[in-house]
Amino acid sequence: MGSPGTQTACLVAFTAVATVTLLLCVLTGPDRDDLDAFYTGSRSLTPLRGGLALAGDYISAATLLSTIGIIALTGYDGVVLALSTALSLVLLMFLIAEPLHNAGRFTMGDAFARRFPGTGTGTGTGTGTGTGTDTGAASDPGAGTGTRTAAGGRGVRVAACAATLAALLPLMVVQLAVAGQVLAFILGFDRPGVQTGCIMLLGALMISYAAIGGMKGTALVQVLKMVLLLGTGTLLAGLVLHRFGWSPGTLLTAAERGSGAGPRFLESGLQFAAGGATSRLDMISSQLTVVLGGGCLPHVTMRMYAARNASAVRRSMSWAVSSVAVFALLISVIGFGAAALVGHERLVAGDAQGDTALLLTAQAVFGPEAALLETALFTTVTAAVFLTVLASVAGMILACANSLAHDVFAHRRRPLTERRELALARVSAVAVGLTAIAVAVLVQHRNLQPLVSLSFCLGASALAPALVYSLFWRRYTRTGLIWTLAGGSLGVLVLLTGTSLVSGAPGAAFPDHDFHWFPFTTTGIASIPLGFLLGWLGTVLGSRHTQAQQRREYESVESLILAGARRTRR
Repeated sequence: MGSPGTQTACLVAFTAVATVTLLLCVLTGPDRDDLDAFYTGSRSLTPLRGGLALAGDYISAATLLSTIGIIALTGYDGVVLALSTALSLVLLMFLIAEPLHNAGRFTMGDAFARRFPGTGTGTGTGTGTGTGTDTGAASDPGAGTGTRTAAGGRGVRVAACAATLAALLPLMVVQLAVAGQVLAFILGFDRPGVQTGCIMLLGALMISYAAIGGMKGTALVQVLKMVLLLGTGTLLAGLVLHRFGWSPGTLLTAAERGSGAGPRFLESGLQFAAGGATSRLDMISSQLTVVLGGGCLPHVTMRMYAARNASAVRRSMSWAVSSVAVFALLISVIGFGAAALVGHERLVAGDAQGDTALLLTAQAVFGPEAALLETALFTTVTAAVFLTVLASVAGMILACANSLAHDVFAHRRRPLTERRELALARVSAVAVGLTAIAVAVLVQHRNLQPLVSLSFCLGASALAPALVYSLFWRRYTRTGLIWTLAGGSLGVLVLLTGTSLVSGAPGAAFPDHDFHWFPFTTTGIASIPLGFLLGWLGTVLGSRHTQAQQRREYESVESLILAGARRTRR
């Protein structure tokens, strides 16, 4: 893409980004067998760095490239999507951030296991009068009072790990596939073999970040990513506005003209089927899925455990929300600039989904008379894209690896040493990364939008109900949790296969087949209520004796933890 000089500059930028970030992970990664350092970065990040890292995990390559493309192609609907992205983090901040931090140690499985500890059979080995419970908070004084695992605690941990993998693997696959295509596109390669090589190269880098850097290494890469994204976004949005005399009205008029959709570009419904109640419900379903699902994905919630205390969580979330809100404003300006300066035809020619809108806008904003400035800006933007892809997938790999090592392998009848658990976490990172690479290579030439929808729908329909019930409903039981996670996930899979994203449309994943029966493009409008309903049913249909017993187990564990905390303060 572009002149040989531009391609060379982009290759140099990619090499520099990969080298600097990998060196950063090596220098900041755990230098000893310390689980706390690998899983949480020893909780050493300041609220500012923690907030930027959280925002970096939250803003994926799909958010950066796809949202700008949707704004450029559909106008109003794309802006609503960008605002929904920011609103999801606000919901996380005010509803579950602090309770989740207080309930967990390393993973979402810790939070569930502390809520549903189960009773073991071992004798007490801690400082209190042991009841043989698995609290998921082994670092708390008084909490390690019995065997490390129990049937109940292990069951919910395995369920949490399965939900984590199911929600994050599709998103990893999408970002790897898109990253390989964008890298090949930027460097001017169009052969499938070259795109496959790009996917494998990027995947190897992401695995290295997660396995070497751990939480702190990936966090600092995320901080660097957010600084570069906000700086580059501010520069590009400012140049777009400058082209239109710093007048938002002039920009919107030009965007409407370039969109090819006329006045509909600035009205609701262009992204969805035209007209009727179905269109409005489809939009509501899509926004509801993004709002509830985005903030509950495990690679985002794991950042809650890296904060030192509840106060640090609040301040980190404030920085994260502010950063994402500014980012949403910037990409809205850039998206309208893409419609105005590039035009609908060129956008669709570059990519049917508009994923190249950001890059095309960076080339068009100066005009042909400023080739040197265009090359410099385009190179900077591509560096931001590369860093976004590398950092986002690395965070997801880390979340999956942590859950596999800590929730599945470590919590068995025979506890693992910290050294062995850390080794298993790194092996898990490699295994998860290689799986994502293999699947990305297989599906790279298909429409990947169903996989993005799958991740967000699972977050909204399975993880969000499970977290809300676990943190706020005292009667909630293990059966209710399993019903929520399994039933919500199954509902998403069944409904998603019937959407037009999978079949029955020219841009579907399987355009030559038609088994489309569900009238919406996302499943949230049906699967989110289903997830909450199944959690409620699984709880109320159980015996009151079971509910009372599990509540007593939970209260017993909480009293031990509080007693240990009081002894520590004394």
